[in-house]
Amino acid sequence: MYPFTLERPATLDQATALLASGAQALAGGQTLLASMKLRLASPEQLVDLAHMPELAAIRREGTTVVIGAMARHAQVATHPDVRQSIPALADLAGNIGDRQVRAMGTLGGSVANNDPAACYPAAVLALNATVHTTRRTLAADDFFQGMFTTALEPDELITAIQFPVPERAAYLKFRQPASRFALVGACVAKTAQGVRVAITGAGNGVFRAAAFEQALNRQFSPDTLAALALDPADFSTDLHASAHYRAHLARVMTQRAVAQALAQG
Repeated sequence: MYPFTLERPATLDQATALLASGAQALAGGQTLLASMKLRLASPEQLVDLAHMPELAAIRREGTTVVIGAMARHAQVATHPDVRQSIPALADLAGNIGDRQVRAMGTLGGSVANNDPAACYPAAVLALNATVHTTRRTLAADDFFQGMFTTALEPDELITAIQFPVPERAAYLKFRQPASRFALVGACVAKTAQGVRVAITGAGNGVFRAAAFEQALNRQFSPDTLAALALDPADFSTDLHASAHYRAHLARVMTQRAVAQALAQG
């Protein structure tokens, strides 16, 4: 590891001022620190966000659940408001990585990083969540912009994400055995406004499956998707899976997610 300075601001204003001067935010560190060890990233100044308790708060607010950006995966998985209101989100968080990753990784860090195989972006997009930052609020459809790319400005921080409570929801992933990232993951959410389906792990970033959404809005059943197929051209090929296999998995995992959502009542 090369030399760098570590700042520990006590307020958001202090943190954003440091970011404006060129520093790099440090949330859970599950991606950034590994990148630094491999010399893929080399920030000279890190801003540790762990000393602002308000960023880790979780609460039910009307018909939504608001989760602070610094809430750890383990907190999201076990928090009673999340488990009662959006059990699919608690289940998602409880199956990220391993116990050590869940103890350190954060919701805001994962969403801001926008790894194309991460789990949280699928939930944010499918549940039509709102991303609150130090400057503004962003709809999920406007936030994710491709591989490791979001609408965030360099000196802008996620402060919380507000999830509407759905009528039904489920997230399932086909795991890559070594990393436990999603080879393909599907999040399905049914609300009064309709059904949304988000796919992760399959391409250059999380995306909505419009054909699945249209079919499930007509009839919310796994059988509705049996004859549908997504275009493999929209999927990626790598050493783990071909685009055709990922396209097939996207349908299978979405069908299973619908079945799980129905089984939960």
